[in-house]
Amino acid sequence: MTTSPPGAASGDPPDGSQVVMRGESRDSSTFTQIATQIVQPPLPPPLEVRCSLPPDTAAFTGRDEELHRITAVADAAGAGGVVAVCAIDGMPGVGKTALAVHVAHLLRHRFPDRQLFIDLHSHTPGQDPVSPGAALAGLLTAVGVDARNLPRDTPGRAGLWRDRMAGQQALLVLDNAASSGQVTPLLPGDEGCLVLVTSRRHLGDLPGAAAAVLLEALPPGNAQEMFLRLAPRAATATAAAAAELVRLAGYLPLAISLLARVYARHRSWTLADLTGETKASLLTLTAEKNSIAAAFEVSYRYLAPSQQRFFRCLGLHPGTTIEAYAAAALAGTGLQEAAGHLDALHGEGLLTEAGYRRYGMHDLIRRYARDRAAANSAHGHGQELERLLDYYQHTGTLAEIRLARQTRTSSAPAALVAPAAAVPSLPDSTRALAWARAEHANLLACLDHVTGTGQHARVIALTAAMATVLRRDSPWADAITRHATAVQAARRLGDRLGEATALNDLGDVRLLTDDYPRAAEALEAALGIFGDLGDQLGQASALTGLGAVRRLTGDYPRAAEALEAALGIFGDLGNRLGQVRALTGLGTVRRLTGDYPRAAEALEAALGISRDLGNQLGQTNALTGLGAVRRLTGDYPGAAEALEAALGISRDLGDQLGQASALTGLGAVRRLTGDYPGAAEALEEALGISRDLGDQLGQASALTGLGAVRQLTGDHPGAAEALEAALGIYRSTGYRHGEAEVLNEVGALNRIRGDLDQAGASHRQARDLAREIAISVEEARALAGLGRCAQAAGHTADAEASLRQAQEIFQRIGATEAAGGAAELDALSGTGPAT
Repeated sequence: MTTSPPGAASGDPPDGSQVVMRGESRDSSTFTQIATQIVQPPLPPPLEVRCSLPPDTAAFTGRDEELHRITAVADAAGAGGVVAVCAIDGMPGVGKTALAVHVAHLLRHRFPDRQLFIDLHSHTPGQDPVSPGAALAGLLTAVGVDARNLPRDTPGRAGLWRDRMAGQQALLVLDNAASSGQVTPLLPGDEGCLVLVTSRRHLGDLPGAAAAVLLEALPPGNAQEMFLRLAPRAATATAAAAAELVRLAGYLPLAISLLARVYARHRSWTLADLTGETKASLLTLTAEKNSIAAAFEVSYRYLAPSQQRFFRCLGLHPGTTIEAYAAAALAGTGLQEAAGHLDALHGEGLLTEAGYRRYGMHDLIRRYARDRAAANSAHGHGQELERLLDYYQHTGTLAEIRLARQTRTSSAPAALVAPAAAVPSLPDSTRALAWARAEHANLLACLDHVTGTGQHARVIALTAAMATVLRRDSPWADAITRHATAVQAARRLGDRLGEATALNDLGDVRLLTDDYPRAAEALEAALGIFGDLGDQLGQASALTGLGAVRRLTGDYPRAAEALEAALGIFGDLGNRLGQVRALTGLGTVRRLTGDYPRAAEALEAALGISRDLGNQLGQTNALTGLGAVRRLTGDYPGAAEALEAALGISRDLGDQLGQASALTGLGAVRRLTGDYPGAAEALEEALGISRDLGDQLGQASALTGLGAVRQLTGDHPGAAEALEAALGIYRSTGYRHGEAEVLNEVGALNRIRGDLDQAGASHRQARDLAREIAISVEEARALAGLGRCAQAAGHTADAEASLRQAQEIFQRIGATEAAGGAAELDALSGTGPAT
């Protein structure tokens, strides 16, 4: 969903990155210096993912029968009209994930459109299983759906997922599943796809004819082969020695690989030595699978003491992946030492590579690390987690400075944002966004941890540090929950500034979901608190948000009042980016109320500041708004020039919302200049983008334009269909300006089709609504339409009166065309047809 009305500039420009720290801190001057100097380009959209498979296992051994069965399932993909599903189940450490990934690599050429892997975390220590809704959010984002616009409920997301996968040849690996209920919503609904599911449980109630593959321990011969491939120097030992070792490993691939790495590292050991160590571990350990625990114990015992401590610390991380900076903070080491330990543990097979210089752990190893950490500390692990949370808070705040779209005051106490650990360099928005996206899951895991443990100050600070990423990359329903939790945390602490900041963020996201009443409620509350505290930056930010809410609900006088107040504050503070956002909003309100000269003045000012600052997104918003003003005042060449420029910048930036808005405006200009094919092409493209984004108002705007074009080209049924769909959207979202515009288009269509009664009814509804919300241009269009109806019915006096009133309004506001009312102007000049 979007908050941009039809024809308005899409997306709000970034309006500053300043974060003012409350309290004294050795870093406060650094924050302020960074914040006041940054003008960053807009953030790129999340990239579509074609392949996310982990690397294949180099020493994969055996499993010929299972490979044959799964390949047979793949052969059936595309037959029978249903998705092919294969469920692989078995005990922990038996190699389920390795088999699924190996098969996926073998078959990926048969599913060229996409190969995706997702860990559902059903047995990850410290993690709840991924809900179907959250898993669908990740999958939909991977196929290019903007996470912010996802349906709020799981059935809606599942339906969108099936729609996006329709007709694709794709392979999906759902790893570590908890139940059929977790998996079923994630299944594509079309033939041509293969889904591989791994689980410790037998998933016997998956829909359709899902094939089941029970994975057991390796046969002794394959187990020995695997060990020898991983530890080639063991080939000189007796076969009996190797057989005894893999027997002790339970013939389980995970245990075999760990023991092989220990043997490879200790060059002086014989197989008899390793066998003795393994037997000793079996005598002292009890676990879910003794052979696996013994392998863990042998691997751990012969790590250096510093590596053992580092390994234990990694088990405490609330998230599932880690890199050197976070590891250094967690373990209290230097950056280079942490990087060395990570490499060493990866070499020992205790860590898996999750990305470039980023590592994860098998669930069983993570549990073992946590158990070891608990056994080695009588006083808990508060310091380790405190260091990690300090690191994430501090670095998250730095990233937010780079990415923030609005100037605001931070309420995070200085003590919580000054870690002793090293932090990565985030010199610009590109690096900041890359860091924030890479750490997104870990930041949420930390936020869940501090929420669950009642660390209210941490909840406020971490949520504020994630505000931009929550707005850009998270489902908005989830972002609302996070910000609402931060509001409650601030109230429990009596942190008024934290409460106001969280309320401002909450109102901002509610605005994006078209929940205008609750957005206004949050923003009004934030404004009141900022006013009590004398926080001018906060007041300006809240006023700008309120201006948007009031504009979208048709309260144009109060929208202008709020935006003018915000503009004054930003001007007093010398915040030029804030001025851009307020000026662009004012230009939109003035255009919608027919004050075209002052609208152009505000938008030209916003464009000039944006060019001075190199703020490209601000330029696109101002140019799109100027295109609309010029179109309404008859300057079609100037309108086309501005909109083409906006479209070019938006495409360079990958700003799909900006592209859709500029294309909608271009469609209107081309229609008015008689280029109906070009108008239809632009509007169809805008409609497609808006549907992809889930942007309801963008869809309605494009549909309104398409309805007008189809009417002019004689496709009356197609016009009626488009206008009916647009009217439904405007009414459901409460955007009354759009409703009035479509009602006038419907009236014009009905009049041309000869249904004068329905035409008159539609124009009267539009007139009354336009007067109620003070939209002069739509009132004039409605009066002109009523005049045309009276003219067609032979009621000359009524026709002249209505047309005269319309002409007076058009002259007063300086309009020569009224948002698609070319036929109305024909009537006013006496050149149009009578019916």
